[in-house]
Amino acid sequence: MSTPETARNRVRGYGRDPRPRDVAALLQGSPFVGYGYAYPHKTAYRAFARPRSLREVWASEDHDRLFLYVHVPFCGVRCGFCNLFTQKHPAAELPGRFIDTLARQIDAVHEAIPNARFARWALGGGTPTLLEPQQLERVFELLDDRFGLDLAGTPGSVETSPETCTTARLAVLEARGTSRISIGIQSFFADELRALGRPQAVALGEQALDRIREHSFATLNIDLIYGIAGQTPRSFVAAIDRALEWAPEQLYLYPLYQRPLTGLGRRERSWDDQRLACLRAGRDHLLGLGYRQVSMRMFERPTTGAAGPVYCCQADGMIGLGVGARSYTRALHYSDDWAVGNAGIREIVGDWIDRSDAQLRTVGYGIELDGDEQRRRWLIQSLLQREGLSLSEYADRFGASVEHEFADELEQLRAHQLIEGDQGHLRPTAIGLEWADAIAPWLYSEAVRAASQDFELR
Repeated sequence: MSTPETARNRVRGYGRDPRPRDVAALLQGSPFVGYGYAYPHKTAYRAFARPRSLREVWASEDHDRLFLYVHVPFCGVRCGFCNLFTQKHPAAELPGRFIDTLARQIDAVHEAIPNARFARWALGGGTPTLLEPQQLERVFELLDDRFGLDLAGTPGSVETSPETCTTARLAVLEARGTSRISIGIQSFFADELRALGRPQAVALGEQALDRIREHSFATLNIDLIYGIAGQTPRSFVAAIDRALEWAPEQLYLYPLYQRPLTGLGRRERSWDDQRLACLRAGRDHLLGLGYRQVSMRMFERPTTGAAGPVYCCQADGMIGLGVGARSYTRALHYSDDWAVGNAGIREIVGDWIDRSDAQLRTVGYGIELDGDEQRRRWLIQSLLQREGLSLSEYADRFGASVEHEFADELEQLRAHQLIEGDQGHLRPTAIGLEWADAIAPWLYSEAVRAASQDFELR
């Protein structure tokens, strides 16, 4: 159902910029085109002509090394830069009703994939720790009871926020064996937080970090943002140094994007030079302190290493639970409908909570990946990581050479020193990682690009 508000908020062409004709033209533009962490983007998803049962979708898939992701679509506030699928200020009864439907969805998935085994698990959102401690405990009980998931023995991550990172919630996460806590601090300076539209006192973030370090989580990740109005490379490095006071095992450095239907997305200005200078200053500072760059955004201490089964995001599937979560099989990606505006999100969340058991057993929205799209996804997601693409693994997977199938693209990327070859791998160079948010969209297929451009965002 579309309300007058959602109709007014519809935005066409949310997807990627038109593809430059070649890499030389790409490098004349912005290095900040779009966050390419998953391919294809949800803006390329559409309703299926024929809904499929979960059993049918997963029948021919490998169930031994799956990623289990639970999406909690609620936050206490909506920051000015945020375009995540999350509903702010949910009514008091809504999280409980959400968990009731989540329990029914877990039953449906377990019935369809009874032999699922998991190499990783995560609670994301939104803000999972907006749930009360007893609600968090119930979510873990559901995962344990239905899937037999060894929470403590399987690497697991939970996202939190300064506002919701309480001692009682952290105690639940610790008792359940959570190995990684990720917290969005974004900045340690009040003027920058105000510029981000993030109503958070600096002391609140510092106190949350103190509480996290009082517990036994193996990995603390701190998210910081660069490109904020008034920020300089020096002040960004100062924010990193503040974060380092808590000795995080990981840091994610995110460029600020202005996206449609977000608070900051209504402002128009270009600040590419500032963002690139901040990225370089932050990267060089962390590398000098012994951190390792894993991707454009992720930095970790070399000693960091999660035990447990090996999981490869290119090769292995993902089961997403909760409204807003994506699920991946080799040839089909699916989720629920997607929105960024508050009215659209409320509508989708409400519809999902009211779904029948029969509806929870079917898949009706997503995208099919033919052979070319599967190869393109493998290429893109591999080149977003410093580890790069294994030539032999690609050949084993697809029965062909990536150098042959993407000869023109790889030749151009090499010629401009964005990738390099090393011991049977293709890896992004330091400059290639700087330009990852432009290279990934440049590699998108014409079909995916067209679908994203035609997507009506609400």
